[in-house]
Amino acid sequence: MRLKGIVKKEFIHIKRDPLSLAMAFLLPAILLFIYGYAVTFDVENIETVVCDRDKSSLSRELIEGFSKSGYFTIISYTESYNDVDGYIDRGDAKAGIIIPDDFSKTIRKGGLPSVEIIIDGSNSNIATIALGYVSAIEERYTRRLYPLSKEGPLIQVKTRIWYNREMRSRNFIIPGLIAVIMAVIVALLTSLTVSKEWDRGSMEQLLSTPVKPSELVLGKLIPYFIIGFADTVFAVLMSTFLFGVPLKGDPVLLFLLSSIFLFGGLSFGILISIVAKNQTIASQIAMLTTFLPAFLLSGFIFSISNMPKILQIFTLAIPARYFVTILKGIFLKGVTIEDLLWETALLSLYGLIVFFLAVKKLKKWIG
Repeated sequence: MRLKGIVKKEFIHIKRDPLSLAMAFLLPAILLFIYGYAVTFDVENIETVVCDRDKSSLSRELIEGFSKSGYFTIISYTESYNDVDGYIDRGDAKAGIIIPDDFSKTIRKGGLPSVEIIIDGSNSNIATIALGYVSAIEERYTRRLYPLSKEGPLIQVKTRIWYNREMRSRNFIIPGLIAVIMAVIVALLTSLTVSKEWDRGSMEQLLSTPVKPSELVLGKLIPYFIIGFADTVFAVLMSTFLFGVPLKGDPVLLFLLSSIFLFGGLSFGILISIVAKNQTIASQIAMLTTFLPAFLLSGFIFSISNMPKILQIFTLAIPARYFVTILKGIFLKGVTIEDLLWETALLSLYGLIVFFLAVKKLKKWIG
């Protein structure tokens, strides 16, 4: 009965606080919408300037191969090599194609002509991906010209891509983005619960009642768990129907493991709220301790294996790291619980430890 009363009281506070409701329901949707469209590794429509000195049907065919690929957009043709430099120096173009005047002549003689491709390397991500596109277009064009060439590879390589066949970066980013957003939202929501009671002066009244610390923490946690679970369901629906990310795994398993993550995140927010005693300080601590680690050190965007060893060790303490692995595994690979036992166990352990610390800290104040 005491737990039920605290839960009911917290729901009343939530209902009377439109800002918390807006943050709980609108903020995840807005963040997912913005980041879902803004964060992408897909590189398309690379602005390209062409210097075609040969002006033959063969050179035009090569240029057409670039423009029809969907990755390169021809913005200008020029007669001068220096003009190509100017376009790239000014940032008007990211790539330049220079075809020499003996291009078609060399091909008709059976030789392999040279074509100069200039890539703006100031953005290493775009440059690396653009070079891959160039290699693919070049190989396709060469194979058409020399189908029986003995200089080609002796082994024909057939590549198959699993899990993300379309190579859409959105399929890779969105599941991890859900983990980052939920890590921030749930901690922010509960980081204001106990500190709000201190600011209102009602905490002393609560502590004077027979309510146990565990009941008080659970009573504060349960309403926000329901809200957080609803946010997770909504985020998954947005991911599949709005962004078209395939959900290959079991939705029940996804929401079950999400519940474990939510429990740990909400308990961490309550612990912050108990320690801080001030809403402003609590919200700032919650933001700093959740957003930056989840965004930078969870494997959401940056590969953990490429980080320095000291940071790799530090990521072991980031719960979002395990939730990102869970979401990507269920969304893209359709993995089962047997494949996620390690992540599930660590998230469960984290939630229990943080919940215990919150209860212990509150009990210390009551004592």
